[in-house]
Amino acid sequence: MADTTHTADERVSSRLIGVVATAALGGFLFGFDSSIINGTVEAIRDQFSLNAVVLGFVVSVALLGAGVGAWTAGICADRIGRVKTMLVAAFILFVSSVGAGLAFGVVDLIIWRFLGGVGIGFASVIAPGYIAEVSPAKHRGTLATMQQMALVTGIFMALLASAWFARISGGAAEVLWFGLPAWRWMLMSAAVPSLIYGILAIRLPESPRFLASRGRTDEARTVLREVVGMRQEVNIDAKITSMLGTVKLEKRQKFSDLLGGRFGLLPLVWIGILLSVFQQFVGINVIFYYSTTLWQAVGFQESDSFVISVITAVTNIVATIIAIMLIDRVGRRRLLLIGAAIMTVSLATMALAFAQADIIDGAPVLPGSWGPVALVAANLFVIGFGISWGPTVWVLLGEMFPNHIRAYALGVGGAAQWLANFVVSATFPSLADAGLELAYGLYGFFALLSFVFVYFLVPETNGKQLEAMGDDAPREPALPVPGSHIEDDVDPRMRTSPDPV
Repeated sequence: MADTTHTADERVSSRLIGVVATAALGGFLFGFDSSIINGTVEAIRDQFSLNAVVLGFVVSVALLGAGVGAWTAGICADRIGRVKTMLVAAFILFVSSVGAGLAFGVVDLIIWRFLGGVGIGFASVIAPGYIAEVSPAKHRGTLATMQQMALVTGIFMALLASAWFARISGGAAEVLWFGLPAWRWMLMSAAVPSLIYGILAIRLPESPRFLASRGRTDEARTVLREVVGMRQEVNIDAKITSMLGTVKLEKRQKFSDLLGGRFGLLPLVWIGILLSVFQQFVGINVIFYYSTTLWQAVGFQESDSFVISVITAVTNIVATIIAIMLIDRVGRRRLLLIGAAIMTVSLATMALAFAQADIIDGAPVLPGSWGPVALVAANLFVIGFGISWGPTVWVLLGEMFPNHIRAYALGVGGAAQWLANFVVSATFPSLADAGLELAYGLYGFFALLSFVFVYFLVPETNGKQLEAMGDDAPREPALPVPGSHIEDDVDPRMRTSPDPV
């Protein structure tokens, strides 16, 4: 049963902010490591003489690793603790960054990229899960924004680092230091934030939820008192009792609870899966993984392409801030509809612009004003996604499932997202070779489908209890997730959904 008696006894201290900020570095690494490949694509293609299919696999193989990492992180966090799992993630990302930068050939580059993806998967799970467990319930939504902002900032810093390396070397393929080309230094640069993350994580307190589940209640009380900000012992005892109660509830969940409906799974589970798939099928990660290559392909110089990519990343940060301000006021469903409409128009404009391209020396070049038109449309697309489908899908996934299926349903939705991300990223080079107008026309079609899907099938969850989203939900009250995506990536076996308070 939910217990709200002790929420007034929780406060946000400077130490708590520092703890959450350190944990949010996992989101920064998630964004940085997944986007640093952007500036290296053309240089890697030339270095190893790759065709479009192999190049797409090199770029996107990290997403397969991320799926493995996200699942494995749950086991790791449950057995050795949240903080030690952060250290594992930092170590994996550090080693894989150095290995990828020093790769001898395409095979070991793929292996290192896959391993780096495992680290990304670890970071994507452990950061939001840990923040959920140390944040006071009434401040959880505010503290969650640190994770989201860290992620988009990581994307921005990755593109900024790539632009800097390319500028001082004269190009991603040009030799920089110690006889190594700039693209290798781009990949190795991810080792720096990984090392910082590992050093800072050593000083983090363990999650009170994990401590309580292991019978270390005295340590859990200390964390609740000194980090979470609780002062009254009776409330601390109630909190620990609540934690243990939800751990027992989650142990009773099983995958078969998701089954039932005309197409195998419950309708609500299918809605979650399709939300995840549509979020990726509009092609957003093409912008962040291939944007430098894209702008070079349509006539911009490499240095200009890097700058454009950085501007796009800044646009993404601004859009995320707007989303944080709007999501509780406008509502999830309306925001998704607005975003889908903006993306449909902007992607259709990009497809139209690329259809005007002249093929010169085997490469498309946009004539006249079509280049600026495509550039404006691309940034409008990022704005449309950033204020809506980017953060809102995760919020919906965190809110729409009732407690008795929530953990496994989130796991299925997360797996669908990684798989859809891989499909889009792996197929883009081949689609681009067939014509960029085809690629963006296809993404625009999915944006239009996403509008129809939301309009007819997606419920509004703003301000509702979790149980209201399913007729077969349990009757006991549960905690709504107010405008937060904190619990989005949490593996079902990690058991990090916050206890009802």
